[in-house]
Amino acid sequence: MLTVRDIVKAFGGVRAVDGVGFVVAPGALVGLIGPNGAGKTTLFNCLSGALRPDSGTIELDGVPVQGLAPHRIFARGLARTFQIPRPFPEMSVLENVMLAAKDQAGESFWRNWISVGRVAAEERRNRARAMHWIDFVGLSDLAERPARVLSGGQRKLLELARVMTAEPKLVLLDEPAAGVAPRLLEQIIERIAELNRRGVTFLLIEHNLDMVMRLCGHVLVMAQGRLLTEGTPEAVRADPRVVEAYLGGVPA
Repeated sequence: MLTVRDIVKAFGGVRAVDGVGFVVAPGALVGLIGPNGAGKTTLFNCLSGALRPDSGTIELDGVPVQGLAPHRIFARGLARTFQIPRPFPEMSVLENVMLAAKDQAGESFWRNWISVGRVAAEERRNRARAMHWIDFVGLSDLAERPARVLSGGQRKLLELARVMTAEPKLVLLDEPAAGVAPRLLEQIIERIAELNRRGVTFLLIEHNLDMVMRLCGHVLVMAQGRLLTEGTPEAVRADPRVVEAYLGGVPA
């Protein structure tokens, strides 16, 4: 699904991502962990098109996408969420989710005048699809409320519904547990696990290691811009290099 080879991204003399490479198989749920400053978010920005890598290749389903604009990578099936969700606050939850549907005829000014029936029919389908995902994440009671009333955890659920409305091949999740109350965190974990069981492929950054160990079948560890190690959650957790990267030394 995703093949990353020797990605480098530098800012001045600092290599935030330094020769990172890995593979994400179709249907996998892969965790990306590492201490603050390891380069995880910079890597995500390279994968999603927010940053252009200095060198290396990124292939989605065998097609190179490195250096493409974010909307073009999104159109090819790679979508992402953010550590701090920023929905349109005065739009309803439903409207925020409907925005994510790809290739909407109503996005063309002239089609709203010359293809009124087509635009209206497509909007009805998009509304039904958006409501399906809103119900899936447990926000149906808030569908008509403005997004500004949502808590931090509910905004994470809104983002998950919005990204699924786009029918992506691969979803990049950026710290879905950050700032989320325990009750909603369980809901987020359950929804991600259910989507993965349905075949959705995920790559997620997360500092909540318990969540990573519960969800992920494979874990990548970054430190100082490089891929330190990768493997099963159990193998990664037992690796002294991982303990040293997080804690600065191996405890006695």
